Amino acid sequence: MMNIVKVDDSNAHVYANLYQGYGAEFSRIIDDKPNENGLFEIYPQLTGSVTGYLLYIDGTPAALTAIDEKSPKAYEICDFYVLPCFRKNKVGKRFISSLFERLGGSWEIKQVAGAEHAISFWRDVVGDYTSGHYVEDVYEDHKWGTVTRQCFSH
Repeated sequence: MMNIVKVDDSNAHVYANLYQGYGAEFSRIIDDKPNENGLFEIYPQLTGSVTGYLLYIDGTPAALTAIDEKSPKAYEICDFYVLPCFRKNKVGKRFISSLFERLGGSWEIKQVAGAEHAISFWRDVVGDYTSGHYVEDVYEDHKWGTVTRQCFSH
């Protein structure tokens, strides 16, 4: 059974723990390194306009996402990670699609250069969710360099 919960003080440690796998997976692509304790810094922090969500499957933490509400009902997906052992049965796709439905509004999703698996994942997810009615472009992001971006509105 799939259960999506917002990150708060009671489960922030779960998000932080899962984030380490995400940090490690992307470290090769964005040349990020852990600190002296072997931990990747959580970026962005879940404060202000950024909300974290956890996906539990049968009570086990399976995925995370951080979503920035940049302006009312205008969202950007900052982080998205599904544990490798749960990458089957369209788990990630069902997780984020249910958040698209729950939150509505307009969406922006960016992938850094070199993250080919992420680019094809997001094209599939957004393409299916919008029946192909989305815009994709490539541009220079001030933080991430060259990114591929998908945008759509409800």
